[in-house]
Amino acid sequence: MNSKPYRILGIDPGTTVTGYGLIEIRDKKPVILNMGNITPGKYSDHYQRLKHLHERALHLVKEYQPDVMAIEAPFYGKNVQSMLKLGRGQGVLMAAALFHSVEIHEYAPLLVKQAVTGMGRASKEQVAYFLQKVYHLTDLDKGLDASDAVAVAICHFLQLNKPVKSKEYKNWADFVKKNPGKVK
Repeated sequence: MNSKPYRILGIDPGTTVTGYGLIEIRDKKPVILNMGNITPGKYSDHYQRLKHLHERALHLVKEYQPDVMAIEAPFYGKNVQSMLKLGRGQGVLMAAALFHSVEIHEYAPLLVKQAVTGMGRASKEQVAYFLQKVYHLTDLDKGLDASDAVAVAICHFLQLNKPVKSKEYKNWADFVKKNPGKVK
């Protein structure tokens, strides 16, 4: 039996506030262990923000020893400069995971919201409310970025249990053609 439980570190990236949430899988169910925020926005210089994000992420990965980092993927925005800064922030967060050989999975914001609430266009408040009700989350005072990060981690957990789509065949002849070694 595996002595170390499976841990997922969820990240909701941002260069002003980055949320993080740690869940652990116990008896095939996610248990929320911790959540919080990294606040690089206290620095006015963008490069200092990136440095702060990277250092804090290195610390989180070292402390929590996750098996995987699930991070919200970039969405397309109208402001190119904002997207560039967000992409840089995601990059330094990913680099921290890679430094510690932690696997990374990215999820689109719509998929995260869909997985957790059933609605792809749910608001941050709706995501937090759902987590509070279903997972008895009490740390909502840590902010919506932290609860979004927990949602990213739970989305990854749900994707782990998603059945893999099997190969589709039109008929038996198609099956035989695609699997010559299985039929004699």
